[in-house]
Order: sequence, then C-alpha cells, then structure tokens
Amino acid sequence: MTTAGAGEVRVVVVGSANLDLVVSTPTLPRPGETVLGDALRTIPGGKGANQAVAAVRAGARCDFVGAVGQDGFADQLRANLAEAGVDLRRLRTVPGPSGVALIAVDARAENLIVVAPGANGELTSLGADDRAVVEAADVLLCQLEVPLPAVAQAAEWGRNAGTTVVLNAAPARPLPADLLDVVDLLVVNQVEAAVVAGVAAETDVEALLDALLALVPRVVLTLGADGVRYADRLGLRLAVAAPTIEAVDTTAAGDAFTGALAVAWAQRRGPVEPAAVTAVLRWACAAGAACARRPGASTALPTRAEIDDLYAQSYPEPS
Repeated sequence: MTTAGAGEVRVVVVGSANLDLVVSTPTLPRPGETVLGDALRTIPGGKGANQAVAAVRAGARCDFVGAVGQDGFADQLRANLAEAGVDLRRLRTVPGPSGVALIAVDARAENLIVVAPGANGELTSLGADDRAVVEAADVLLCQLEVPLPAVAQAAEWGRNAGTTVVLNAAPARPLPADLLDVVDLLVVNQVEAAVVAGVAAETDVEALLDALLALVPRVVLTLGADGVRYADRLGLRLAVAAPTIEAVDTTAAGDAFTGALAVAWAQRRGPVEPAAVTAVLRWACAAGAACARRPGASTALPTRAEIDDLYAQSYPEPS
C-alpha cells in the first residue's frame, strides 16, 4: 500500500478519554473469583483518545472532541494526547472526575474491561466550534463511550458536509435509525455486530453481514486473530487475514485498527475497487497486530513506519 499523501488526511474524533488502571494476571477472574495480579500500571486510554493517537501515528492530522474532569488524571490524559500531536482545542474540562477504565490482562493477552465514564458522560451536546472541525474533516470517527446525542449530532453534521462518517459501535448497544442512517462505514466485532443488528449472538458471519447491510452501506467486521470481513451494498465481500504475531496485550489493538482504517480509507478517497479495499483492510490489520505486540493502550499504538513494516512482512507483493 502506498503511503503517499497521508499527511493531507484530516480526522476528527468525537469520543472518550480514560485513564486505564491495568493489572496483568495469569487468568481472568470468573464471577465471584479473586485472582492475584502483578503491579498496577496507569496508562492513558479511552477508545476515543486511543483512536485519535492511532490516527496521528498513522499519518493524519487529528482534532479530538471530548471531555476530562478536574483531577490529576486529566493532566495525564491531556499530556498524552498533546505529546502525540493531537489537536486539543475541542477538549473541554468539566466538574468531577475523569473517565477511568479498570482492565485485567491475562497470559493469553485477552482482557476484561470495565469503564467508569466520569467526564465522558458529560459530553451530551456539541457546539458551533465542534461543528466547524467536523465539517472540515475528511473523516469523522466516533465510538459509543460518550452519550449518543453527541455522537448522532456529530454524525449528522459530517454526513451533511460530505465528511466520511466512521462509527466503531463499541461498547455494544442498540442504535437509533437516525444515527445509522448517517453512518458511511460501521466497524464492529461479532458481539457488537449482533447487538447492533438485533440478532442472536451465535448468528453466522454471512448472516451478520446481511443484517448490518440493511442498516448501513459498508461494514467492517473484526474477528481478532482471524482477521476481518468486509461487505458493502455494491455487492463486494472480502475476507482479510490478520498478520501472525505473538500477542502480548490486545487492549488497544481494536483502536489501532480503527484509527489506521480511518486514515487509510480517507487516503484512498473511499475505495471501491476490491484490490484497494483489500489494501486498506490489510494495512489496518497490520496496525492492530503491531499494537498487540506491546503492553498497554495508547503506549502500544504503532507508528506509520511500524505499520508499513509489518504490512510488508505479512502481505508481500506477488513476484
């Protein structure tokens, strides 16, 4: 995949910023079970903030629309985003605590995450300055760790302005039709897909894609180590394998994937040819895999050079 022109891509993220409290443990606890873990680590995270950092490291300019509280965690969250090069002029400070995520990671790199929204829950509406950055962007990237009214408002602005609207529907919840109507590209895992589509969790992949295409024009269905599936209303369906790696921590791998996907999709100007869509999905898979090779959330997000390197190793050009 060519990297030319990536610096011209402008992404706006409307989403959450959390401080992750992370403990590694040999096995994840079952209900009612106590397990011993290693030392506690505090790492800036949140799906929105992670995807904003991922987008910058993948080569984009990025504005972040979100909220932090009036506490020491807010200082860490702001500093992390600023150091990454994210534009923070639309990050507001609200009374009370910042968002916090409690994360346990086991020896197989699987995780359990519980989020206390804190300041993220106060992002219930957006203003004129927020609208201006959304309308000026190539891609609007949203998730569901902030209130739905703000997400729907931003998505409507984006659709009306011709900004590509990408929704990572996580955490999973049923979504109103007026939001789905203005989504250009939906990114979900299998659990999220079933919830959004309103079907049984055991529904097979093809039926999941069919159900989602009744709601949105394009779907990327992530399958972890099994890669991704893509489907659109033009009839294109693709399966892309993930790079083979030794995973250490998958906490932010999905955010790395989604941030890189947004950048690559914008760079390709909304690809429709199978080869171009495949290249975009492979590059995003390389980003997610590169992230999973390191512990942590925002600290593990890969640079463009690291993504390019794993992409080249994993998907060599035919001779």
